[in-house]
Amino acid sequence: MFTGIVEELGEIVAKDDLADSYRFTVRGPLVTSDARHGDSIAVNGVCLTVVDVLDGGAFTADVMQETLDRSSLQALAAGSRVNLERAAAVNSRLGGHIVQGHVDGTGEVLARTPSENWEVVRISLPAAIARYVVEKGSITVDGVSLTVSALGGEPGNEFFEISLIPTTLDLTTLGKAAVGTPVNLEVDVIAKYVERLQTAAR
Repeated sequence: MFTGIVEELGEIVAKDDLADSYRFTVRGPLVTSDARHGDSIAVNGVCLTVVDVLDGGAFTADVMQETLDRSSLQALAAGSRVNLERAAAVNSRLGGHIVQGHVDGTGEVLARTPSENWEVVRISLPAAIARYVVEKGSITVDGVSLTVSALGGEPGNEFFEISLIPTTLDLTTLGKAAVGTPVNLEVDVIAKYVERLQTAAR
């Protein structure tokens, strides 16, 4: 489990094709400072398992085709910057919200509207998960826990907006995500459980 509070901006060092999967090498000195084989680290909001911890503050992780198909990790290459977060410690404060690192879909940055002290970013909302997203609710975008500031569009062509403060703009990849950039989306898991329980009760 994660909180959606990014710990550091990392970098993809290598992306090796293993025929039916890829092995990513990711540099992140902070998140690897206490990492061991088998630990979980979220990379742009995708929960990956550490295979090896390398010298120089890097780790490797295997990414299967299912993950590549459901996330934006396929688009990453050596040199890409990524948001990194270690699994939450049970003895710490939950600063964001409950994040599983299980991507529900991908959106695309549609527009960026800068203001004096923040920036509004508009992102497309896949129809399959639109019903789980509500104004003032939580959503994870590339591993960042955010609050939905607005919803809009028509069924099948919906979008949501997030308002990014300077800290988020400076310390995560969202600060540099240009229009057209694909982003990983994870909705609040509680909404999915509620829907499932209501369906089962009918």
